[in-house]
Amino acid sequence: MAGNGNAAPIIIKRKKVIAGGGHHGGAWKVAYADFVTAMMAFFLLMWLLGATTEKQRKGIADYFNPTIPINRVSGGGNGAFGGDSIFSDNSFAFNGTGQSATTQGTDSKAGGEGGSGEGKSTDQENISKLQSALAGRGGESATMKSLMSHVVTRVTDEGLVVELFDTETAPLFDADTAQPTADVTALVKMISEVFAASPNRIAVEGYVKSYPVMLVKNPTWALSTDRAQVVRQLLEGAGTQKDRIARVVGHADRKPATADPTAGRNNRVEIILLRNDR
Repeated sequence: MAGNGNAAPIIIKRKKVIAGGGHHGGAWKVAYADFVTAMMAFFLLMWLLGATTEKQRKGIADYFNPTIPINRVSGGGNGAFGGDSIFSDNSFAFNGTGQSATTQGTDSKAGGEGGSGEGKSTDQENISKLQSALAGRGGESATMKSLMSHVVTRVTDEGLVVELFDTETAPLFDADTAQPTADVTALVKMISEVFAASPNRIAVEGYVKSYPVMLVKNPTWALSTDRAQVVRQLLEGAGTQKDRIARVVGHADRKPATADPTAGRNNRVEIILLRNDR
């Protein structure tokens, strides 16, 4: 027994075996982040579809459409942005009609002799000035300020739209008739004076509110057209040349301005100063 005193001690190690796959690291975090990002993009898409008009959606789709050139009006260069280069005389435009020192463009998108880019810019400047002039009329007197509460202006692709509409206390026409009040007569005279600074043509469009469906005869078409005709006559009586009137249209109750089609706010007449290319 004494001979075993120097023997090394026996050490027994027991390993605890854990069943299952164990720790997998942070890969699940990456997958979860991708999922959350995809859901955010999905809900953003749903919101855009519900909060935009058809025209706005088309503009967004065109922006992401890779077939549309970055610059619609290209020059003689062959770069992505259609810039000029030393070989511009031998290069062709990507979209539209380009020009160079030897080839003058004739398309409206080119800057050649036949281009109308400068004309469009001048037309836009004139429309902006007239819109500012109309807005300035509201500060001339308390009476004019009250009259301007009937007026809303906006610039569209068609031109400068001046909308005259009924208010709760002051309609522009006698109830259910095309007989103008003193307010609309004064407003049309003022608009005619402002529009006299431009040679552009003018369109007049009438709208009315919806009437109950139980009526035997729906007056909306005749009433909207008659009111537009009355405004045309007031314009001509105020000095607007007859040949400047491009069209007179009645839209009945087809395009209400409010969620309630029977509201008096839908009784309105739009006087549109058309752009030169309209």
